[in-house]
Amino acid sequence: MIDWLNEYEVPDFPPTNKALSDPQGLLAAGGLISPLWLDTAYRRGIFPWNDPEEARLWWTPTPRAVITPDSFHIPRKIAKELRKSRMRVTSNLAFERVMAGCTAPRDGQNGTWIDSEITAVYPTLQHSGRALSIECWAPDGTLAGGFYGLIIGRALFGESMFSAQSGTSKIAFAAAVPVLFECGIALIDCQMRTEHLARFGLIDLPRDEFEARLARAVNSEEIRPVPGVIK
Repeated sequence: MIDWLNEYEVPDFPPTNKALSDPQGLLAAGGLISPLWLDTAYRRGIFPWNDPEEARLWWTPTPRAVITPDSFHIPRKIAKELRKSRMRVTSNLAFERVMAGCTAPRDGQNGTWIDSEITAVYPTLQHSGRALSIECWAPDGTLAGGFYGLIIGRALFGESMFSAQSGTSKIAFAAAVPVLFECGIALIDCQMRTEHLARFGLIDLPRDEFEARLARAVNSEEIRPVPGVIK
């Protein structure tokens, strides 16, 4: 049994150790998608994820997949592709277009978890410097891929990525992450392990260690501005 969150102005999440083991990490349902709710949730390692037709669900799985400056590496093949690529990589030049790319249905999928509430709120967070997009542009100026996420303190919470052309999300990630670390990011929360991100040095942290590292990151001073042109 999980808690049902009322739609009050002040969010009140249960302790994260109350999350279910089956399905892994499910903590609560209900609540709102707003800057305050998202800030409160992400500071504690909680994130929303549900199909648009479902009730709002909040998750905090363990172990937690993260990338740190010490664990990150670029596989040799991707590093070679990055050197040869004519793609241009930028930040925060097309946030809503990146979100739209992430929202588009994928092959073999019927829809997306990124619903209208999320697409309405996240651009507001980006305008206030609390969210980030990374864009990958083809030589003809077409938006070919990218990813977006939230930033709190020195933590980056990866939300979603897309590739309109083959391999462009990994080019965007490989080019941007070293720059993000240089700007002060200390922890990238990838939420759950995927084959795509595992190549870049994912490590799995138990709940206590993840939450301790997360607390240090979100309570640190803000990162330096991310340059608009990365590659």
